[in-house]
Amino acid sequence: MKVLHVYPKSDSLIERHVTLLAEGMRQSAEVKVADNAVAFRKLFREMEPDIVHCHGCWQFFIARASSYAIRHGARVVATLHGQLEPWVVKRQSVQENVSKTFLWQRSAIERAYAIIVHGKLELSNFKQLGWNKRMEEIHNAVITNAIAPSEMCAQTFAVYQKVMDSNTLEQMDDDSLHALAQIIKVGIMGDRRWVKDLNINESQIDWRRLLLYAEHENISNYVDYGISILGLSTPTLDVSHIASYFPDSYQRPLPLKEVVGDYQGDETDYLVRMIRQINKHPLLLHLVELTRELYRDNVNDDLLTEKLEEKKLQTYTARLMQVLSEQALLDEGYMPVNPIDDRQTEHIRKALTNHLLI
Repeated sequence: MKVLHVYPKSDSLIERHVTLLAEGMRQSAEVKVADNAVAFRKLFREMEPDIVHCHGCWQFFIARASSYAIRHGARVVATLHGQLEPWVVKRQSVQENVSKTFLWQRSAIERAYAIIVHGKLELSNFKQLGWNKRMEEIHNAVITNAIAPSEMCAQTFAVYQKVMDSNTLEQMDDDSLHALAQIIKVGIMGDRRWVKDLNINESQIDWRRLLLYAEHENISNYVDYGISILGLSTPTLDVSHIASYFPDSYQRPLPLKEVVGDYQGDETDYLVRMIRQINKHPLLLHLVELTRELYRDNVNDDLLTEKLEEKKLQTYTARLMQVLSEQALLDEGYMPVNPIDDRQTEHIRKALTNHLLI
């Protein structure tokens, strides 16, 4: 893990805090520090950090560093250092245009993966602002004996790990994504022979991220079954107990039958209900379940096509077939309509990609 701290050099207390964190984590992470915009840009280009930890929130260059980090693929953690406490804001209002400052402050803080506060009062006051719900309370060893520096570092590193264990789809490489699609297909069909040109180099797979992604999308049963059939060696991880951050709107996906109702003997009606729900809110779990359903022997393609046309879902279904071919390797012979890949198809892909996006 690579961490770049950025802080205002004019604040000695923050500087001491950053020094403690940097020294306390050198054994577990690559850590660099920057106290001005020029140094930050230079170090960012050199180290390409996973996390940029911003300290304080009244300096414009801190907000710009946060924005720059996000644009270039890093994840931001922000420690407020009490600078948004009501009495601090009131004092600052005498010196500058606080309303203008709040605009870029809020934008930077809303987009951070996690906000660290130093005590319960600061936590309570920040909650009232409502700018970011991903809050962590970690006491500051520089100003209190209630926590040892080593414990402060351990708790802060745990926040970094939680950040890196969030939205893992965004971090997965092509080898892992390709392997995931193959594993899903095997998990759906229960037989490796359904995957043409099966090619998984397990040593090249980012298993932690893949398994976490499967857990967060509630497809672990398919993925675990596929891994078992393929005889792949994976690390022993209880991903259900690994802490992660989620978007405010996130809800763990429910099986389609809990959303649209159980199968009631009419396969065509059941498939139409599934597709209509996916049209409302595309989720990977539901795509996997639809793929499994399309392989059933009792699917009547002609009747299904007729029903889709009647419900004005035929074109959407064609786009959906394209995405199913990518995500779950659905074979063309089991598609009720020919796939379409256009700009609207890309909207389905983006909905899937953005499901866990912070």
